[in-house]
Amino acid sequence: MNNGLQTSQIPATETIKPKILYYGTPVILLTTVNEDETTNISPLSSSWALGDCIVLGVGVAGKAFENLQRHPECVINVPDPSLWERVERLAPYTGKNPVPEEKKQIGFSYRKDKFAVAGLTPVPGMAGKPARIGECPLQLEATVKNVRIPEHTLNFAIVETKVMQVHAHRNITLDEHHIDPGKWSPILYNFRHYFGLGEQLGRTFRSEV
Repeated sequence: MNNGLQTSQIPATETIKPKILYYGTPVILLTTVNEDETTNISPLSSSWALGDCIVLGVGVAGKAFENLQRHPECVINVPDPSLWERVERLAPYTGKNPVPEEKKQIGFSYRKDKFAVAGLTPVPGMAGKPARIGECPLQLEATVKNVRIPEHTLNFAIVETKVMQVHAHRNITLDEHHIDPGKWSPILYNFRHYFGLGEQLGRTFRSEV
């Protein structure tokens, strides 16, 4: 079937073997509860939403996975582009002590107080124990409903969570039910580089704003 494109207009492709497949997903800062009821922060780049179900991709060697298995509550804090440097300050640290060998080999070191590392402010949770991150424009308190480790990717777990409460900075909301898409922007993790959103291209037919 001819779709109107000439073969010569289609860009040439090649088969490649990329080392990573972070092709552009929002960055989140996941907060979880440590053994002593302090809060750990873990930067993640794998998450997606199905209604009030947020699915997370969590490394099994990290403190977040350990914490979620023991205490199935978390806060999915979503930073905006102004916070990218603070996100990056967290990147080389783990809350696990001693540092797992696989993390040590790629440059991780132990740091307990992640809030101090990144210059972020803990705010008490309303629905659970983990602290929220005050600087993040969106803060989703959630409970863990299911954890599964894929047979073909043993280094990561698929964590299904149910959102219990949503907190948003007032300057990005239109009303109780709507975020202003013209004022809100996540950080995108694009092949290990940080980006913000570009200009709006349009909107879906189901948009109410």
